[in-house]
Amino acid sequence: MHQHVLASSNFLLPNWTFVVELLAFLLILLVLHRYIVPPVQKAMRERQEIIRQQMEDSDKAKELLQSAEDQFKSALTDARAQAERIKVDARAEALRIAADVRAEAEAQSDRIIARGEEFLARQRDIVERELRDKIGALAVELAGKIMEQRLTEDSQVRGTVDTFLADLEHSNASVPSS
Repeated sequence: MHQHVLASSNFLLPNWTFVVELLAFLLILLVLHRYIVPPVQKAMRERQEIIRQQMEDSDKAKELLQSAEDQFKSALTDARAQAERIKVDARAEALRIAADVRAEAEAQSDRIIARGEEFLARQRDIVERELRDKIGALAVELAGKIMEQRLTEDSQVRGTVDTFLADLEHSNASVPSS
């Protein structure tokens, strides 16, 4: 034991325990550096590469999303503009159709009115002819009555005229009107 104390007290003599521990530590470091650190570094590099790739993919996805949003907004704007054009065109078409229908209705109305006026004119001509024929017959009959009667007084003349007018009204009432 005495030697042991001497060795530990002399700082120039190496402490073999320390040397062995140091060599073991260096050996462990060498093994770690040679066999453990490279795979760990490789795994870390792979992880860093994966993370970098994910970041790039994320950036690309953001750009793609922004592009898709821009396209969507553009398509939506175009669709709204097209819908507005269709609505305006439909209104114009409806107005044109309404004008065409109105013009056709007016033309048909004019044709019906013209046919009605023609019918009324023909009926008027027929009634006028019938009245002329009846007036002529009534005039001849009246003249005959006047000749038969001797008109001496004004009351008789008036009575004859009243009778003629009553006969005329009666014959007008029997003529059909349109």
